[in-house]
Amino acid sequence: MYNICIISSSVRIDRMSHRAAMYFQNRLEAHPEFESEILDLKIYNFPIFEERLRFLKNPDQKILDFAAKIKNSDAVLIVTPEYNGSMPASLKNCIDLLYGEWKKKPVGIITCSSGSFGGAQVLGDLQFVLWKIGAHTIPAIFPIPKIQDVFDENGKANDPDAMTKRVEPFIGELMYWLQSRPARTTDV
Repeated sequence: MYNICIISSSVRIDRMSHRAAMYFQNRLEAHPEFESEILDLKIYNFPIFEERLRFLKNPDQKILDFAAKIKNSDAVLIVTPEYNGSMPASLKNCIDLLYGEWKKKPVGIITCSSGSFGGAQVLGDLQFVLWKIGAHTIPAIFPIPKIQDVFDENGKANDPDAMTKRVEPFIGELMYWLQSRPARTTDV
């Protein structure tokens, strides 16, 4: 069984992208090969980090828990809105907190926007940051335009058949990269 962490990166009031995180958790759980957990940055409510985890003197337990979940996961899905052409500060903050935990970690990217481009501009920034820290972004991406029209407040797709047709190839791509990667080491 593969353990997948889903980072819900928006901390805004009335955020829409969290709906996509809930949807993806439900879709992954429908597959017997996956177990998943949403790492909701709004709930973590991290401070702005002044240093990477390995250099923090007395990190809070929730920081250690978050780091362990990323490190011990088989893959990470990042669900992110596009804010002014880039990622939310909350996401960049938690990515920069860690380093070795990201090494060779398969990462799938789900981008969202209220407009018609589905977060296309955030994609380049996020892929570059993840590449710089050694994560392996899977080639498939999952943009969600007009997110406010796609999911209800519980993460249920308004057009389930159309969404299933889109999401299953993405999950298949994630599975391909999980099965084809070398075994993880415990070195960080």
